[in-house]
Amino acid sequence: MRLLFTSLGSFGHTFPLVPLALAARDAGHDVVFATSEDFLPQLTKAGLETAAAGLAIKDAFGQAFAEAGPAGPRRPPGEIPPEVLGPIVAKVFGELMPKRFVADLLPLFEHARPDLVVSESGNSGGAFAAMKAGIPVVAHGFGRVSADDPMVTHIRDAIRAHAAGLGITVGEDLSFGGPFVDICPESVQEPGFLARAHRVPLRPVGWSEPGELPAGVLDKRRPLVYLTLGTAMGHAGVLGAAIAGLSALDVDVLVTTGPTVDPAALGEVPANVRLETWVPQAALLPHVDLVVHHGGSGTTLGAFGAGLPQLLLPQGADQFSNADAVLAAGVGDRLLGAEVTADAVAEKAHHLLTDPSVRSAATTLAAEVAAMPSPAEVAAELPSFA
Repeated sequence: MRLLFTSLGSFGHTFPLVPLALAARDAGHDVVFATSEDFLPQLTKAGLETAAAGLAIKDAFGQAFAEAGPAGPRRPPGEIPPEVLGPIVAKVFGELMPKRFVADLLPLFEHARPDLVVSESGNSGGAFAAMKAGIPVVAHGFGRVSADDPMVTHIRDAIRAHAAGLGITVGEDLSFGGPFVDICPESVQEPGFLARAHRVPLRPVGWSEPGELPAGVLDKRRPLVYLTLGTAMGHAGVLGAAIAGLSALDVDVLVTTGPTVDPAALGEVPANVRLETWVPQAALLPHVDLVVHHGGSGTTLGAFGAGLPQLLLPQGADQFSNADAVLAAGVGDRLLGAEVTADAVAEKAHHLLTDPSVRSAATTLAAEVAAMPSPAEVAAELPSFA
C-alpha cells in the first residue's frame, strides 16, 4: 500500500508521526513523508523517503506579520498584545499553512497517488488536499487535545473558514471525519474529545535523532533532573531561575538550551549543572528522576511513558493544557508566569523528588502508556482505513 504522511515542519508536530511511519515502512508499505523543505533533513536522518510541501513555520509568521503592518512584528511574541497575536497565529495555522500544503500536495498526488494519507492534526492542509483528491485520510494527533484555549479556538475558526472556501465541512475536533490516531493516554485526554472521536490509540514512542548521552548520565551518583524549554519557546530568564533553584538541591541538573537560547546568556552555572544545546531526549528520559520543562506535548508524553514526575513551566500554545492534565493526574506540578522563581522551583522540585504518591501516580500512568498499542500494531490497521 502507498502511504503519505504529512505534518507541519517542526519537532513537536513531525516527530510524533515518525514511529508509525517507520513501522508502516518496515511492514512493507511504500511510505513518503511530506513536510516543509527546511525540516526534511530530520526525516532523512530517520531513513524516510521525503517530499517537500508547505511553508516553513517561520516563513509563514514572517508573511503574516508583514501583512499585519507595524502593529507588532518586530517585538518578541511575549510582548505582542493578545488582540494582535491571536489573529496572526490564526492566519498562520488556519489559512497560510493549509493553503500552501493544499497547493503543493495536489500535484504530488497526481504524480504518485497514495492509497491513504496520514495527516498530523495540526496540518489541516494535508487533510484538505486528500479530501479534495478523494483519498481517504487519517488524522494523527501530537498530544492532548486542547478544548478551551482561546488561541486554539481562533485557529479552529480560521481552519473552518478556509475549509468552507474549499467546499469542505470540518468537525469539532478537526478529525476530518475519519479515524484519529491518538498518542495521548485515555486517562489524561480531554473528556469531550474521547466522547466524540473515532479514536485509534497509539503508544507515544519517542523518536529523536540518534546521538550520545552526555557524560554522567549512565553512571549518575545522585538524582538527575532534566531541564528543557523545548525547541520553540525557550526563555533565558525562565531557564536561569530554574537553574538557580534546581542547583540548590542535592541533585545533578542537565539543561538543554535548544535553538532559541544562547548558552552564553545564562552566564556561569554551578558545578552540578551541565549545559547542552541538544540531547537525544527519547534515550535520556529513562535515566532521569525529574523533568522540569515547558509542557510541550513530546516532553509531557515522554515523561508519562518513562514514569517520571514533572514540573511544568508553560510558555504558550498547548503547554497550559498539558500542565492542567499533569496536575490533575497527580504526576507533577506547575509554575505560571511570575511564579517561576528560584525558591519556588527548588521547593516544588524537592517535593516531586521525594513524595511517594507522585512517584506512584507516575508509575501507574506509565503502565497505561505501556499497554497502548505499539506502532507496529497500529501500522497493521492502516490498510483497513484505506
